[in-house]
Amino acid sequence: MSLVQERRISHFHEAARLGSVRAAADFLNVAPSAVSRQITQLEHELGMPLLERHRRGVKPTEAGERVLEYYRQRLAQQEVLLESLQSLKGLQSGSLVLAIGEGFIEGLAGPLSRFSARYPGIELKVNLCGSNEVIRQVVEDEAHLGLVFHPASDPRIRAHVSRPQPVCAVVNPAHPLARQATAAVPEPLSLAALDGYALALPEVSFGIRQIVAQAEHQAGVMLSPTLTCNALAMLKQFALQGGVTLLPDFVVSEEVAAGRLCRLSLQEAPFITPHVQLISRLGRQLSVGADRLLGLLREDMTAFRASCSPRPARHHRQGFPRWLHFVF
Repeated sequence: MSLVQERRISHFHEAARLGSVRAAADFLNVAPSAVSRQITQLEHELGMPLLERHRRGVKPTEAGERVLEYYRQRLAQQEVLLESLQSLKGLQSGSLVLAIGEGFIEGLAGPLSRFSARYPGIELKVNLCGSNEVIRQVVEDEAHLGLVFHPASDPRIRAHVSRPQPVCAVVNPAHPLARQATAAVPEPLSLAALDGYALALPEVSFGIRQIVAQAEHQAGVMLSPTLTCNALAMLKQFALQGGVTLLPDFVVSEEVAAGRLCRLSLQEAPFITPHVQLISRLGRQLSVGADRLLGLLREDMTAFRASCSPRPARHHRQGFPRWLHFVF
């Protein structure tokens, strides 16, 4: 495409991404008429409509989706080229975006600190969001890599690592259910065994809660949580204070290793099958920096090891370095 067409396609991309011509104009700091004109000219050159207009804004047509895919591929290829040139100088600059679910926060300190020590000129940005948003950011190239718990099947993503991580009941060592964890041959708990105890669960938008709903349906049981919240840290605190919660194995590995919490297996099949995945967009060629980061995450994160016992605490005591930006 010519330089003029590049400008037109970028205007189209922003309108499709933001869902309206006015929002694209505000983002690009130009008049809405200028955005509309560029899109109209692009549609004329390509000989087909690229956007469907409706009351709530705009959305891409099937042809528009193909143009967007082309544009994202061009941007990704340009990024790969620039980073490959930087690699000749030792990856001295650049930036990477990682989209993650909340449960992965604690396990990131080690690999991100190691990456920073090796490549201090590369800035990392971490977007904290739900599973569906992680996938959207990866698919639309807003994030290079994603860390997600038990995502829905999506043909647009590639899983570089997939590791089983069952959902367990979590209590403190003084809880009556904790005796089950210390039995000579621990038996998995049924959902019915949780009845009568104060229970905390994530909101229904969380993948964990969707797994619980499947297990409830299969077991013919309906749990009545005392507390519902959208923060896994709050659920762990609830268990530490004497309640029961349900969380993936890797989320509580450090507290279990320190003896502050106990995890109890659950017998219903939906709790046994969940996986954690490290993903990128299918067909996206990873830059040198993204590929190096992927290797460190695969090697060093608790969630991707067969055993959930944590690495020595030296990584985690370092905290997150100043070059790392979290976006909530």
